[in-house]
Amino acid sequence: MHFLRKIIAFVFLTTLAAKAQIPVRLTVDAGGYQGELKPIWAWFGYDEPNYTYMKDGRKLLSELSRLSKVPVNVRVHSLLVTGDGTAALKWGSTNAYTEDAAGKPVYDWTITDRIFDTFIERGMKPIAQIGFMPEALSVKPVPYRHHWKPGDNYNDIYTGWAYPPKDYGKWAELVYQWVRHCVDRYGKKEVESWYWELWNEPDIGYWKGTPEEFLKIYDYTADAVKRALPTARIGGPEVTGPNGRSGGKLLRQFLDHVTTGTNYVTGKTGSPVDVLTFHAKGAPKLVNGNVQMNMGTQLRDIDRGFEIIAGYPSLKNLPIIIGESDPEGCAACSEDLHPQNAYRNGTMYSSYTAASFARKYDLAASRGVNLAGAVTWAFEFEDQAWFRGFRDLATNGVDKPVLNVFRMFGMMGRRKLPVSGGTYDYRRLRDESVRAEPDINALASREDKSVTILVWHYHDDHIPGPAASVALDVQHVPAGTCKVEEFRVDAAHSNSYETWKKMGSPKVPTEAQVAALEKAGQLEKNGPDQRLRAVDGTLSLRVDLPRQGVSLLRVSWR
Repeated sequence: MHFLRKIIAFVFLTTLAAKAQIPVRLTVDAGGYQGELKPIWAWFGYDEPNYTYMKDGRKLLSELSRLSKVPVNVRVHSLLVTGDGTAALKWGSTNAYTEDAAGKPVYDWTITDRIFDTFIERGMKPIAQIGFMPEALSVKPVPYRHHWKPGDNYNDIYTGWAYPPKDYGKWAELVYQWVRHCVDRYGKKEVESWYWELWNEPDIGYWKGTPEEFLKIYDYTADAVKRALPTARIGGPEVTGPNGRSGGKLLRQFLDHVTTGTNYVTGKTGSPVDVLTFHAKGAPKLVNGNVQMNMGTQLRDIDRGFEIIAGYPSLKNLPIIIGESDPEGCAACSEDLHPQNAYRNGTMYSSYTAASFARKYDLAASRGVNLAGAVTWAFEFEDQAWFRGFRDLATNGVDKPVLNVFRMFGMMGRRKLPVSGGTYDYRRLRDESVRAEPDINALASREDKSVTILVWHYHDDHIPGPAASVALDVQHVPAGTCKVEEFRVDAAHSNSYETWKKMGSPKVPTEAQVAALEKAGQLEKNGPDQRLRAVDGTLSLRVDLPRQGVSLLRVSWR
């Protein structure tokens, strides 16, 4: 009976959604200017570095590099971990450092070069993460290799690679040799364009030392990087959410140390720092069997991190990278074993991404800080079941709907335009998340002869709802007749997941089905291009946008 009631309720809500519409009016000022629309979205990362050069990894990296007008930045873990390079969930290795029988260092850059070569060949920039601890240097090397899989205890991953070095001098020499090798291989100018960073989430199990030991290894690391290349950019601390107790505490300890602390290497005050980093995650859960997102949790993490950094005048203008910025924390925790992650395959992930990235600009502006990038911690998982529900951008080489929102971002201009109207501003969304009416709003930009407008219809609750009828006025258009193109991500457009379900969710799609899925995974236009005329400098548009849908409107003129 309970199951029957759920079916009846679902049918009722679906019918209601088809009939009703939510009217919203948005206004874009094409003559206004709110500063540079930095490509903060052109940053991606993942746990498993050895996926980089595998077949689907290379394919996805090529697609990411093509969607952006600027170089895409890529951050991966485990670049100094000991092992044979076998790829596995939450694991990677390069064997960059071992020791001979006499304890003499042996350096082997074969796998790290293969990873970085894959990025550089595509015009991408590595965020060179210095970590984790090689087996021969770890103060507690046993056990070292883990074999975690979805459903296992997450704490099982924190093995010998997470510990401090038994010899800080050998660690520093490893860092020095790696940076020098990169300069020799890729050139000084290229390596100067990268960011170098130490470790990942040292306030939790990723670092098994004390906070003081982390500050010590940072000083040794930064000193080694600068000795190898004085113009290299180094920073950290890549803590978890600053709105939480551990992340916020270590972020402040780090900022205090690099400004007024005693350097463990030089004995002087302060440490080199060129970029500041922290993480920010949302918190989905199941409510009455349906996924409910919590964007507010992620935005509060971001806002708190910005607020803390803004409190240090000497650091306030440094570039900030949100090193992982996602709807929740575990990319490798699949939907089949973690049902709260059932947002990942469809349009809820894509609409969440559009709405959340727009608010990162607002939060940075409100705190007066320099946001350079926000890393989407999602890539691909090689040779896994189709649409298993990992937090990834593609499955078996087929792009998922969320990737098409990044293609939309890649079409945006560099000048940010004012947008008024909408149902939520960033403050309300930060404080309340989206629990009442949907978040229907837009992000707009301009080039010399075009305006691009990203419009989304998002709600935290993964249930049917009415479509939005969006009246969009573009003011101060400097031409009469304009060409209008619309690109769409929804259930019927740019959606390989819905196409796969209509095929019967095949576990092993045929060659023809794979081709159809690949086509469905590309960004699609919604209808033919239009020629519309501005009246008294205002171009009036209308978009009927289903719940969890995203549209990109490109208005151009001669």
